[in-house]
Amino acid sequence: MSLSIVNRNAKGLRRTGMAVLGSVVFGMVLVSVLTLAAPMASAEDKVVAKVGGVEITERELAFAQADLGDQYQNVPEDQRLAAVLNSLIDIKVLAQAAEKDGMAENETFKARMAFLRDRALHNTYFQEKALNSITDEEVKARYDKEISSVKPEMEVSARHILLKTKEEAEAVIKELDGGKDFAEVAKEKSTGPTGPAGGDLGFFAKGQMVPEFEAAAFALKKGEYTKEPVQTQFGWHVIKKEDERESTPPAFDAVKDQVRQLVLREKYVALVEEARKVAAVEVLDEKLKSQLSDAGMLK
Repeated sequence: MSLSIVNRNAKGLRRTGMAVLGSVVFGMVLVSVLTLAAPMASAEDKVVAKVGGVEITERELAFAQADLGDQYQNVPEDQRLAAVLNSLIDIKVLAQAAEKDGMAENETFKARMAFLRDRALHNTYFQEKALNSITDEEVKARYDKEISSVKPEMEVSARHILLKTKEEAEAVIKELDGGKDFAEVAKEKSTGPTGPAGGDLGFFAKGQMVPEFEAAAFALKKGEYTKEPVQTQFGWHVIKKEDERESTPPAFDAVKDQVRQLVLREKYVALVEEARKVAAVEVLDEKLKSQLSDAGMLK
């Protein structure tokens, strides 16, 4: 178990204020839109197969590959397109069988097709209005805006020796008082996972460690170790502060993809809000209306 209670993959970048529900919806939308972004077919749209006289073109195969491709990651790359084609043939033969049985006239099927059509149009609109227009310059500008608003935080680097009892920790402090090297004692006696590395925890900021450990580590001066054992849920610690510094924001290349997602999310929200101004939206189910209103998703 780790002492860390916060995992900051892109420390310094703020989350947007969008409701969780909206973020989840956007995530589903983006995946769907990227699925739609299949390779463009050739001008001739070559026919690659026929099923019951119905043609399968390169364009249709490209869309199938975009939609089904993840299922064939373990198939050798030079055979993957053939595997997708085989699945598309399976889809076609069962679709034709369903047509013969009159399933296309089923009301549930029609309702599903209407939903799929709307979703495809929704995704295509977002792709054309946002996904295709985003530029690296726009992403970099958004990164610069975020970074400019981030205040540097103090970080400390520390080592620790984790022990099961207070008495063991007190005995270790006596050894350190006698001149023993902290890192060597950690290697010899620490029960924590960092013991083999001399108890090295690297740099961390406030909020990344359990409160008792954090308070003790930040209170030390550089080079000092705790003269009294520090108890946490993990046991008893002897802590040494190695260094301190002001945090630096993550480099653009390290968080570029996350910033791009942020920009796309904002573009999506803007498109939806503009479209909702035009459309007459009514939620007739009172319970659902209340839930949407409470989540800030209905205005």
